[in-house]
Amino acid sequence: MPSTRKAYRAAILHSIADPAVVGIEASYQYFEDGLLVTESGRISALGHASELLASLPADIEIVHHKDALITPGFIDTHIHLPQTGMVGAYGEQLLDWLNTYTFPCESQFADKAHAEEVAGIFIKELLRNGTTTALVFGSVHPQSVDSFFEQAQKLDLRMIAGKVMMDRNAPDYLTDTAESSYEQSKALIERWHGKGRLHYAVTPRFAPTSTPEQLTLAGQLLSEYPDLYMQTHISENLQEIEWVKALFPERKGYLDVYDHYQLLGERSVFAHGVHLCDDECARLAETGSAVAFCPTSNFFLGSGLFNLPMAEKHNLNVGLGTDVGAGTSFSLLHTLNEAYKVMQLQGARLSPFKSLYLATLGGARALRLEDRIGTLQPGTDADFLVLDYHATPLLSYRLQQANNIAETLFVLMTLGDDRTVLQTYAAGNLVHQR
Repeated sequence: MPSTRKAYRAAILHSIADPAVVGIEASYQYFEDGLLVTESGRISALGHASELLASLPADIEIVHHKDALITPGFIDTHIHLPQTGMVGAYGEQLLDWLNTYTFPCESQFADKAHAEEVAGIFIKELLRNGTTTALVFGSVHPQSVDSFFEQAQKLDLRMIAGKVMMDRNAPDYLTDTAESSYEQSKALIERWHGKGRLHYAVTPRFAPTSTPEQLTLAGQLLSEYPDLYMQTHISENLQEIEWVKALFPERKGYLDVYDHYQLLGERSVFAHGVHLCDDECARLAETGSAVAFCPTSNFFLGSGLFNLPMAEKHNLNVGLGTDVGAGTSFSLLHTLNEAYKVMQLQGARLSPFKSLYLATLGGARALRLEDRIGTLQPGTDADFLVLDYHATPLLSYRLQQANNIAETLFVLMTLGDDRTVLQTYAAGNLVHQR
């Protein structure tokens, strides 16, 4: 049987810890002339090329990238598959935007052929932008999730997705019932969860579109299958927060609604969290829950500025989300460009190494997958990227002026986009080549 071992030589960089906890210098490993060795879908060695080359068998294939940086694959902790066709829709804030654009767009997923077509486009866009793992909202239709998982499985991608549960405050053509959402979710869990590198997420859209009965059954699914994920939205928009108070007057606040129905936990990810308070951040951290920071979306819909320093103070796990279609790009590099501005507007700085952490290891920790993805540590899945220093003329010229890896990384995050991703590998297989 031929060896599946391969080696990749380039500058190599990955996060090994959160800079907010250990300081910037202790948070990453950088090999100016590095070597990454993969075997059977996993990383088997990482280090300086000068030290590792001698240990390799003579017949191993070595792919050498002279003007490129290898990083772990990016992790998107909040994105909507059915909104691919309405990204960049004009002129509304959250609640009007849902009614004007989102719900009509999602209704098309009743048609399996449409769901399959969009799933194909969506996965190609993820890989073109260097995203190797995503936490994905389907539509209310089970076939949206089937179509996505069928295509993700063919490429052996590590992906997480779920059917939206929504039984009120949405158009009739787009609602399920508490009971049907439970039965359909359960069937999808049995069909897909743990199959290859696929995982299922229980997905109530957000508190206003679920009855207490539906939220109760969402919690029941989590107790029946302890290693499931849960994803929903929280505190994105001020009108939305007032609406939740009116719908659930007996609860202390937005987070308390989810807490009451037992939806907080180690694999629970809450998108946005723009208007969370200190107590809510503390409670999320205490339960091991995570927040997906979605800067392009929060700017585009005028929702507000996520308070990352407050989340850090509580040691709350934070990942990054593109949120497409309220977000405007599948690119996590582009998203980090916006995240930097969110911090600037709050009088704070986002170091390029914290940015790298959010897009890789931070996202993996938010998903409790740091033993599998998010770093280039030997033993983890061989999900990695080759970023091209000469992707555009401006990037190429600007990087000639960069004096160190910190500056290089920051320029990649401010000038980079899908063109920067030369190659994307998942489980050691080349799944995108620019």
